[in-house]
Amino acid sequence: MDNIIATREVQVERKNFSIQFRENERGRFLRIIEEAHGRRNTVIVPSSGLDDFFAAMQVVLEAAAASAPPAAPAV
Repeated sequence: MDNIIATREVQVERKNFSIQFRENERGRFLRIIEEAHGRRNTVIVPSSGLDDFFAAMQVVLEAAAASAPPAAPAV
């Protein structure tokens, strides 16, 4: 049985995300659940890989921000 240490829910457009930090007899892990259109997808990252996971996300997000088109001027 998993013990939930922390949890947060986010809705983005028509998708619901549940981000949970949990632990069980095998250790601690991050669980990200995406629910949309009656379907559920889950990603689990062991705590030993969280630093690498977050570093990779940071690199990808920085690259995406750098290549984003300029914002339209305000009228």
